[in-house]
Amino acid sequence: MPDTEIILAVDAVHATYNHAITALHGVSFEIRRGEILALLGANGAGKTTTLKAVSNLLPAERGQINAGTIRFDGSDFSRRSPGDLVRAGLVQVLEGRHCFKSLSVEDNLVAGGIGRSGRRAEIAADLERIYAFFPRLKEKRRTLSGLTSGGEQQMTAIGRALMSRPRLLVLDEPSMGLAPLIVQDIFQTLRKLNRETGLSILVAEQNSAVALRYADHATVLENGVSVLSGTAADLRQREDIRALYLGQQPSPAAKPTHLHAVA
Repeated sequence: MPDTEIILAVDAVHATYNHAITALHGVSFEIRRGEILALLGANGAGKTTTLKAVSNLLPAERGQINAGTIRFDGSDFSRRSPGDLVRAGLVQVLEGRHCFKSLSVEDNLVAGGIGRSGRRAEIAADLERIYAFFPRLKEKRRTLSGLTSGGEQQMTAIGRALMSRPRLLVLDEPSMGLAPLIVQDIFQTLRKLNRETGLSILVAEQNSAVALRYADHATVLENGVSVLSGTAADLRQREDIRALYLGQQPSPAAKPTHLHAVA
């Protein structure tokens, strides 16, 4: 019987683009309910392709899953549309702070509620909940999204996803191009959401330092393959792993810990 505590199971997934360019050839990991899992790796490791496979967005870029399985909440969703996945509770925030720049911050958020066919009273209540987690968005609620800062646009994109009432929030490089203090603020809010609401979160990050500070577990990708998985605390201590797989230099005092190597 499947483990009912696992909300997402990715097993030995292989993927290509145009049936010719191999992007993934053996990605596996699991996320338990109420957990934050960081998907780590250098640029080109396969993080974005993995997230698009999870959200069934690969076909839009002439990509395809050739082998392996992806199960969300115990069911194979490989033949379901991205819209169906959103309504089922799997919602992705794409890389690049995608907002409707000609709409106000609040109208962007409302769009997320409309996308799940929320009623007016539900949308109003959800807006107040988002503003409680992101007070900055309340201050900017009437401002056009295109006139807000990069950090505020990222918060808007996350807030719009949260308006869909996800059970699994999938984020692709939320720290990209943002100042360290803004990145910390966003990750602290994600952690608060996780702890207070039980929201499961899958976050792909090149910034391993911040991701490992807030995640529960992590999986490292290299060249489209899962090479390591373990607790975030273990990976945080493995400075040699950061040098080998994440392009960071170890300090002389690096101490080894026990991790699980993914076959």
